[in-house]
Amino acid sequence: MNGTDTVALVTGANKGIGHETARQLGALGMTVLLGARDPERRDAAVAALRAESLEVHPLTLDVADDESVRAAAERVGDRFGRLDVLVNNAGISGDARQPPGAADLGGVRAVFETNLFGVVRVTDAMLPFLAKSAAGRVVNVSSGTASMTHMNDPDHHFTGMPGNVAYPVSKTALNALTVQYAKHLRPLGVLVNAAAPGACDTDFARHLGLAFPRTAAQGAAVVVRLATLGADGPTGGFFDENGPVPW
Repeated sequence: MNGTDTVALVTGANKGIGHETARQLGALGMTVLLGARDPERRDAAVAALRAESLEVHPLTLDVADDESVRAAAERVGDRFGRLDVLVNNAGISGDARQPPGAADLGGVRAVFETNLFGVVRVTDAMLPFLAKSAAGRVVNVSSGTASMTHMNDPDHHFTGMPGNVAYPVSKTALNALTVQYAKHLRPLGVLVNAAAPGACDTDFARHLGLAFPRTAAQGAAVVVRLATLGADGPTGGFFDENGPVPW
């Protein structure tokens, strides 16, 4: 699924994997709505992609704010009348140290507000427009750390990570949410999947103080693949660049 008749919205797209997802969708000929909460960063990101001759439009969108999401949905409806692709990319890591037994619940709530409730807020607001698409696609950007199988596998490197009740838990919940939306939207032909882009060299991951050899473009590739699935593609799944990821 691609071409200039396809309208795609990417949240949190002013930088990192979201920005690269917008670029790759635009390169396929899609009309891309670049969602971001900061107008200055949003406009700079749009200008950068327009310089590559891509059809990109700015959309002020704070996924954690009801009014911002409502206003963004109104703009989508007024300008385009439908939405073919929704990429719920906006996410925060919060404080990387949220250990069991010593977590800051305020910080945990903030992570869930963006990573989980924000996805509900945006997806619900866009459902009327996705329903009008001939081939609607929703991609929720999750994380490999959401895999409970990997977290419990003694041979997987995730088992060595410190316990954290915020970010990985929010992404596991996002995976469960993905399945529920897939069930709900299956009769409409809207495919809903979760993507694990992997750790990439972006601002989001650099605060961890580790070196990541993968690029944002590599991370975005699986998101774009799920956003462009054919009618016979999967729904309600969790995928990385190598295929299905165990729950």
